[in-house]
Amino acid sequence: MIMAKPVVTFGEIMLRLTPPHLERILQSPVFDASFGGGEANVAVLLEGLGQPARYVTVLPSHHPVADACIASLRGFGVDASHVARGSGRMGIYYLETGANQRASKVTYDRAASAIALAKPGDIAWALAFEGAGWFHITGITPAISESAAALALESVQTAREMGLRISIDLNYRKNLWKWGKSAHEVMPELVKFADVVVANEEDVQKALGIQSDADVHSGKLDPAAYSALAGQVMSRFPNLKTLAITLRESYSASHNGWSACLHNGENFFVSRRYDITHIVDRVGSGDSFAGGLIYGLQHLPTHAEALEFAVAASCLKHSIPGDFARLTLDDVNGLLKNGGSGRVQR
Repeated sequence: MIMAKPVVTFGEIMLRLTPPHLERILQSPVFDASFGGGEANVAVLLEGLGQPARYVTVLPSHHPVADACIASLRGFGVDASHVARGSGRMGIYYLETGANQRASKVTYDRAASAIALAKPGDIAWALAFEGAGWFHITGITPAISESAAALALESVQTAREMGLRISIDLNYRKNLWKWGKSAHEVMPELVKFADVVVANEEDVQKALGIQSDADVHSGKLDPAAYSALAGQVMSRFPNLKTLAITLRESYSASHNGWSACLHNGENFFVSRRYDITHIVDRVGSGDSFAGGLIYGLQHLPTHAEALEFAVAASCLKHSIPGDFARLTLDDVNGLLKNGGSGRVQR
């Protein structure tokens, strides 16, 4: 049993509707219903690893789907006692899972959701952070609305005042930044409070406005280019202690290469690369990386080991349907030790 202070995560959770069997939307009149959202995905993974997690969001009052969502989180062991209830609706997203050369497609239906209408003062942050040691947020929440961006800023300010370690996954979503300000106008103000940032190369460019020679489209990891990019970010934000950058080599919707690199202010580390030749569901894999890194930075002796643990956890998520990574510590350590041959365990 891991004796650790809870990790608090904050963001929107939505009803996820997915056509079954790799179908197009309404190819048949059926959707598989589940729940998902970046920060909730992190909380579920952490609980599976044995790290206590507390999830904070705003959901509509007197709403049976929202009630079912909270019950789902509690079923994974996540502390949902600080979920606020308010006006607005439950956000929905439709995922059309791609295969081979047909890309996956996400369609959002989340306008006027409860968290989009939420504003500073709607969440009792001092209570939500009580007894916690870490706070995690993403760039998705500030993209939803101006008031949600203000609420996100309030959250990191309070977390810093209360002495929590803070991680931010930049998670740039171009289809969400519609309310007036761009990501690179908003996100730097949040990153000023962060100890750890997770990103991909595009996130760094779009959310922080920092350009580099690293080629996001080729997927080829040029250590010198990524080390230089990490150095730029850490020079601009001297509060940062760790920056992790994921690298996805996308050969098709079904076949990706997956690896990452990390800068801790002194050293630059590059992870093992996984060749993922049959992707079941890649949604949530970046969140699994973030959750794995949060776990590793708290419980493993070196940054290099934390990086490898995060990459292994996110690699395994590609094999699991749904947003949530239903993984245990043994699952991740098994991949790290045994190399992922896929042999039947009995």
